[in-house]
Order: sequence, then C-alpha cells, then structure tokens
Amino acid sequence: MKPLYNIALYIAEFSLKILAFFNKKIKSGVDGRSKTFKILEEHLSSHDQTFWFHCASLGEYEQGLPIFKQLRAENPQHKIVLTFFSPSGYEVRKNTDVADVVVYLPMDTKKNAKRFVKLVNPELTIFVKYEIWPNYLSELKKRNLRAILISAVFRKEQSYFQFYGKMMRDALSTFEHIFVQDENSMVLLNSAHFNNVTLAGDTRYDRVSDQLQQDNKLSYIEDFRDGKLCVVIGSSWPEDEDLFTEYINSRTSNNVKFIIAPHNIKNNQIDQFAKQLNKKTVLFSKKDDQNLSEFEVFIVDTIGVLSKIYSYADIAYVGGGMGQTGLHNILEPAVFGVPILIGKNYEKFPEAFEMIANGGVISIKNKEELQDSLDRLIKNAEERKALGHLNRDFIKNNKGAVIQIMSYLRS
Repeated sequence: MKPLYNIALYIAEFSLKILAFFNKKIKSGVDGRSKTFKILEEHLSSHDQTFWFHCASLGEYEQGLPIFKQLRAENPQHKIVLTFFSPSGYEVRKNTDVADVVVYLPMDTKKNAKRFVKLVNPELTIFVKYEIWPNYLSELKKRNLRAILISAVFRKEQSYFQFYGKMMRDALSTFEHIFVQDENSMVLLNSAHFNNVTLAGDTRYDRVSDQLQQDNKLSYIEDFRDGKLCVVIGSSWPEDEDLFTEYINSRTSNNVKFIIAPHNIKNNQIDQFAKQLNKKTVLFSKKDDQNLSEFEVFIVDTIGVLSKIYSYADIAYVGGGMGQTGLHNILEPAVFGVPILIGKNYEKFPEAFEMIANGGVISIKNKEELQDSLDRLIKNAEERKALGHLNRDFIKNNKGAVIQIMSYLRS
C-alpha cells in the first residue's frame, strides 16, 4: 500500500504544478512549498530547540491556537515552526506571533519528510484534527521525536478502520497520545487497539471563550447597526446566499440590519452578489465617508473581523451547511449568546448535532424554513434570549480541553 501511496504523491505533486497555471490558489501553494526548505535553512540552526505545529488550514489553526499560545508562553527559549498545507491558512496567518517560522508543508514524499524533519528536529510535534501524513510521521518515529494529535475526530468509514487501512493505522501509531473531541472517536480508536487516547473535547471551546476577553468593539458596525436588530450571516457560500437574497429582498420593513461575511471575497463574486440585492447595500471596502446608518445590508469583503462582528448579532446564520463545502465554526457566535441557524448538511460536525439537541441551534433545509425561523426569532425577543443562553452555556460547559492537553505535556 505504501509504495502506491508514494507513487500517488509524486503524481499529485506533478499535477498540482500543471494546475497552478490555471488556478491562483493552487499556484500559491505550489510556489509556497517550493520556498519552504530555503526559509527553514535561513531561520533555523542545528543548535535551536524547536516545536513543530501543523495545521491543514485556518480552521485547524484556530483550533490549535490555545495550545500553541500556552506552549509559546511556557517555552520562550524554543523556536516554533508552524506549517500549513492550504493557502487559506498560510496567507491569513503567515505573520502570526505564535511562531518564529511559518511555511507551507511540502508534499509528504519520503525525500521531503526526511529533509524537513532533519532541518526542524522538533522536540515536540502537534498535529491538529484531521491531517495525517504517513511519511512525516514515520520520519519522526525513526528519530524518536515526540508527536501528539489534538482535537481529533474519527468516523467509522475512514480508512483507519477498514481492512485496507494498515498504512494509516501505522501512521496513527506514531503519536504518543491522541486527544479526541468525542466519545465515538475514542470508541473507534479503542476498537482498532489504540489505547493511548483521551477524551478531552474540542479546544475550539477554549479558543472562542478567549474572544470574550478581547476588545470586540467595531465602531463602523455600531454606526451601521444604529440600534436596530441585527442578523449576521457568517462564512456564507453561494448556496447560503441564495436563501438570504430572496429573504432580504422580500422584506418590507427596514427594522432589521443584515451583515453578510462571504467565505469567498473575490471582487467579481462580491459585486455580483451585491447586485442581486435590492436593498441599500454597502461594502466594508467602501464604508469610509458613508452614513452607514442609512444602509440595510453590510457586506464584509475582508477577513479577520467576523469573530468580533458576531458580538453585534441578535441572530446568526453560519454558512457552509447548505452545500457540500462543510459547515463553518458555529462556536464563534455561540460564545456571545446568540441563537444560530445553519443549513442541512452538518453530519461531519459533532458540535452541530449536540447544539441542535441542546436547543440553541436550528437547522433549516430550504427557503421556507429559513423564512419561518427568521421571522419567528425576529418577532420574539424572549425566544432569541432563551436560545442564546443555551448556546452560551453550552460553550461554558464544554471548555477544558486545553487544561487536559497541557497537563499531559507538562507531566
């Protein structure tokens, strides 16, 4: 199996170089990976003590951040190398102060893995959630270097639990400990004879709770909101936006403000979306010198402010669940005590199941259900308050993963 995997990697690497001519995002990744070893050689020496943190993308980075920050604070003498596989993670967090070196992770070939691990020589490696790279993990094991997996989620259909999954099980066995989010994941790992497993929960609960300690004030949002009820549509995809376009356009009252933060902020797509709205609409990029209180819709065509914007929401809709792209982070609005709507596809997100069962999150399947749910919540302040309290309490009750993981690392 592993020879086939290695052949497939070389084919994938070659294919990505071809596709890079036609896709800007792929080109960013290809170009970035080509510079990784040079950057490492410039910033690391054989005398450095290092930690290596790896995240697939931005979501995993946010998930691991409470641990990264704690390790950074407790080990100031260590250099920290942070790697991403996706441009959407690297481009947003390439200047983070939680790491000394931020680079793309080269493809998981034997040659790359050997060179990378030799250069970094990490005393501790932390992988977050999903991404498991067999050759990198094998190289860490050969050198007797520590590695843990945090906030992991497993499902029975994954290769680890199939008859053909020996290579991936061997990769998992590299981790000296695995911290999982839910009991189902622990049961699955135990059934595959992994006993170095702790049910710690999701570090994102700790991460979003930290947001309450930040200054979340945004004067332009306050000007736009102008004291009116506010619906925030976060990380939306076209499938989500189709629902809201009709709903917003059909409203006859101007007593509600809508803030929409699309996942994709390409200018042409933002402009096309804005043209579909028949309400007075302003973009973040054009907000200056405007009387923002006059507008009914605010489109956030920038990144990095959504978590603060959620603090102004009376109702939140979190995107990704109407299509197949994957539900975005529902914990970010929940920590502010906000009732939440999501789409119908959330089967890979255990927190969504739990929060729906808890009562603070509502899943909608179509435009009619969206209209019914929004109309009801807009009219009923008591229901908004009750659902919001359920979500805020859910976050409080699920904190603690960071304490367990750090306790293990300090022992």
